[in-house]
Amino acid sequence: MSTGRCCMRVWSVLSLILTMLVQLAAQGKPDTSFDDIYRRSLQLNAELKTLTAGFTETTTSEMLTRPLLATGTIAVERPSRVVLHYQQPEQRDVLIEGDRLTVSWPARHIHEVTNIATTNRRIQRYFIDASPDRLHDNFTIAIRPGGDRRHTYQLTMVPKRKQIREGVTNLDLWIDDTSLLLAAMKMTFPNGDTKLMELDKVVTNQPIDPAVFSAAK
Repeated sequence: MSTGRCCMRVWSVLSLILTMLVQLAAQGKPDTSFDDIYRRSLQLNAELKTLTAGFTETTTSEMLTRPLLATGTIAVERPSRVVLHYQQPEQRDVLIEGDRLTVSWPARHIHEVTNIATTNRRIQRYFIDASPDRLHDNFTIAIRPGGDRRHTYQLTMVPKRKQIREGVTNLDLWIDDTSLLLAAMKMTFPNGDTKLMELDKVVTNQPIDPAVFSAAK
């Protein structure tokens, strides 16, 4: 898989999380606990303008003898600026600005700029413009206590449509049960590879230096 395609998948999931938290958190059996999640998510969605966090990313693949660990920082400025600065094991940057994706990986002499307008349109169609009923048409959705991740809800989405399954076959989100902020996400791809991203030191709605949204050249 090319670096650009992999990063577009990550961008799709990040867009889903940051723009569709209201609809996702409201899925499941209609009881008072979900009503409360929905009410609080409405407020969060309206107020969330920026987000910064540290992350630990774990990638598994049949091509790897052991899981690959990476760490770094992420910054988000809504509606459409996201940057991931990987620090370990190698420095690299993934920058999304609107319909443009830039991947910079100096150690491997990679600097790719990709138009992701088609990916963004799919996000708009399947997630942003979708009603809760439409989401149920597109996904099997379940929400449960977060298990080993204490004080979280685990939200699982399994695509029903072939077009969506070609990108991601399973998506798990762990959401803090108090703040409703993302604690972790896991993507499972059609070939069985997985990517788990765990967030820490999450800060919302604080000014972000514009210089953060840049990629090495």
